[in-house]
Amino acid sequence: MTAHHRTRIDDRFAALAAEGRAALVTFITAGDPDHGTSLAILKGLPAAGADVIELGMPFTDPMADGPAIQASSLRALAAGQTLKKTLDLVREFRVSDNATPLVLMGYYNPIYSYGVERFLTDARTAGVDGLIVVDLPPEEDGELCLPALQAGLNFIRLATPTTDEKRLPAVLNNTSGFVYYVSITGITGTRAAEAASIRQALERIRAHTRLPIAVGFGVKTAAQAAAIAAHADAVVVGSALVEAIRASLDGSVASARTVGEVHGLVRSLAQGVRGARAAAAE
Repeated sequence: MTAHHRTRIDDRFAALAAEGRAALVTFITAGDPDHGTSLAILKGLPAAGADVIELGMPFTDPMADGPAIQASSLRALAAGQTLKKTLDLVREFRVSDNATPLVLMGYYNPIYSYGVERFLTDARTAGVDGLIVVDLPPEEDGELCLPALQAGLNFIRLATPTTDEKRLPAVLNNTSGFVYYVSITGITGTRAAEAASIRQALERIRAHTRLPIAVGFGVKTAAQAAAIAAHADAVVVGSALVEAIRASLDGSVASARTVGEVHGLVRSLAQGVRGARAAAAE
């Protein structure tokens, strides 16, 4: 275990735990559908109710993402987004917001091409708090995870329903900030059964770590967000927001509705998250 520097992520989860509610974690792809629109969306997310922001680093082969996020990555790349411009977005965001935690999410190849040491220095300087790099397993911690921790960034790892008791300690080792639990039980079964399976997974992971646990579940509505927020430390919404961007486009370019549609959905989701525990206690 390497030394851990306290980040905005740690501070935000501590504040929300004291407040007694879960966090809303919102994902958008940097530069989707273009740099200026992406910056306008990004800047408005905290006021709309995002507690933590994940910013996707566009990549040509995002094999861990579904069709909606794959398409958003391709839109951003077609509009000229690069890793350097993604860091510029973070820097521009920090001009007006120095409190909201921001996590870069993506794949190792662009970071490797950029240069690990240069990337970590530039990310930290720009105002990034943490990284999720989905194609680097714990066995490769020396590549990026340990240097990131030493640079003062959180390194957030994903756990899934297939991460068994034997594998979980390896996944959690050197993980910091929060754990991202990807529930892939889909839409089958009853809502009660889905909630029960999430509760069981949370209990299982909490037996191994004191880190906050964020749950991504294909969340699209305030009611779905509320059902998860009643038990998890955070709810992650990605594809629904990216899909809201796509649905608002005029052809392949942003329309007058694009920014507002995304912020409107975030406001609705935040309302679900913020009222969840009070509703569950009634």
